Amino acid sequence: MSPSGKSQLRKRALKVAPIAALLTLLLTIHLYLSSTTKGSSSTSTTTTAASHHKLSQALPARAAGDTLLKSAAECDLFTGKWVRNPEGPYYTNETCNAIQEHQNCMKFGRPDTEYLKWKWKPDGCDLPLFRPDLFLEMMRGKSLAFVGDSVARNHMQSLLCLLSKVARPVETAEPTGKQLWFRYKDYDFSICLFWAPYLVKTGSLDTTTGRPFDIYLDEPDDTWSSQVAQFNFVVISAGHWFFRPSYFHVNRTLSGCVYCPEPYEDIEHLLPSFIYRRAFHTAFSAINAAAGYSGVTFVRTLSPSHFEGGTFDHHGNCLRMSPVKRGEAELEEREAEFHAIQLEELGIAGRAGRVNGGRFVLFDATMSLLLRPDGHPSKYGSPPGVKLVMRYDCVHWCLPGPIDAWNDFLQELLRREIQDK
Repeated sequence: MSPSGKSQLRKRALKVAPIAALLTLLLTIHLYLSSTTKGSSSTSTTTTAASHHKLSQALPARAAGDTLLKSAAECDLFTGKWVRNPEGPYYTNETCNAIQEHQNCMKFGRPDTEYLKWKWKPDGCDLPLFRPDLFLEMMRGKSLAFVGDSVARNHMQSLLCLLSKVARPVETAEPTGKQLWFRYKDYDFSICLFWAPYLVKTGSLDTTTGRPFDIYLDEPDDTWSSQVAQFNFVVISAGHWFFRPSYFHVNRTLSGCVYCPEPYEDIEHLLPSFIYRRAFHTAFSAINAAAGYSGVTFVRTLSPSHFEGGTFDHHGNCLRMSPVKRGEAELEEREAEFHAIQLEELGIAGRAGRVNGGRFVLFDATMSLLLRPDGHPSKYGSPPGVKLVMRYDCVHWCLPGPIDAWNDFLQELLRREIQDK
C-alpha cells in the first residue's frame, strides 16, 4: 500500500478505533476455537420436542432429466432469493454426529422449525439441492480442503452432515487441533479442515491473556500453505477474527496495530481492512507459489452477522424466524469493505495464477446469507444459564440451517470444474 493510502487508513482509525475496539474485542466465542468435531460427537444426539416436528430425512428428489444444473450460459448462482422448501431439512442432530454444541439449536430448545424450510433460488436458473450420492461419486479419488476460521468449520460440518446419509468418514486430528481429516475410504475421497483464522502466520491466539495477537502479514500460515499442493480443491475464507486487537509485523518487524492499547504516538494505528487485504494477498500469493499445485481455489466470501437491537456485547440479538427479502437488509460498512477486498484480491490472484495452471473461483456466499438473519443460534447454542462471552451468537449458523445451502453452491461449483472441463 502506498504511504498516502496508509495515511488515509490511519486517519480513519483515529476516528473509529475507540468505539470499534469496545464493540469488537470479544466478537468470537473462545469455545469455537478449542473444541473439535470429535469432542462434540458424543454429546450431539439429544433432540428436544421442537425437533420432533415432521422433518424430512429423505434425499432430495431427483429432477426429471439431468440431476445437476447444466446451462450453456452457466447462470449467476449468487443473485437470487430464498423460496419455500417444505421437504427440508435432510438431517437432524439425531442423524449427524458432526454438529458441535454451539450450533446444535435443536438440542438446546429452539422452538421454531420454519427456518429449516427454505432453499436458495438463483434468478436465472434452479440450483439443484445437494445430493450426497452424486457428490461422493463426483469427488471419487479427489481431495478437498477448507482453510479458515470457525465459520469455515461450520461449513465443513454441514457438508459432513449432508454426506452422512450415504457414508461416514474415518476421522483423525492433528494434536494441536489445527488439522482435522475426514477420509471416505470407499470413495478414496478426503476432506481436511485447516484452522487458520488469519490465513497468515500468527503468534499465540490465546484469548485469555487480554493481549493483542501478533500477526505476520507477509508470511502464510505454513500449517496449510505447506500442504496445499496435495489438494484438488481448496475453499478458503476468513472474516471476524480481523476485528480483534492485534499487532502486525512485516519482515519480522513490528509495523503497527489494530485496536491496540498503546498511544497513537507510540505505534501506527490502522483499520482491520488493512491487515485483511494484506493477509488475503499473502495467502493467495502462497497458493500461486505452491510447487505442484494445479487445483482450484474457491474464495468463499465473508459470512455476515446479524445483531439487531444492539451490539454483540450490549443487547444485540437475532430473533427473526424467516428470511428477509432482497433490499430489506444491507451489509454493515466494515463487512461490505471486507467483501470488496476479497473480490479485488481474487482478481489479482486469478491473473497471477494462470502462470502455474491453478484457478481461483468466486464462491460469493455473502449476499445469500445476508438475507438469513433467522439462521443463527442466538441463545440456542448452549444450555440455559451458561455464561458466555457472547450471550447471543449471531455470527455462526445453526445445523441444520441456512448454511447447508453453501453445499448446494459447492456441489454446483465443483460440477462446473469437474464435469465441464
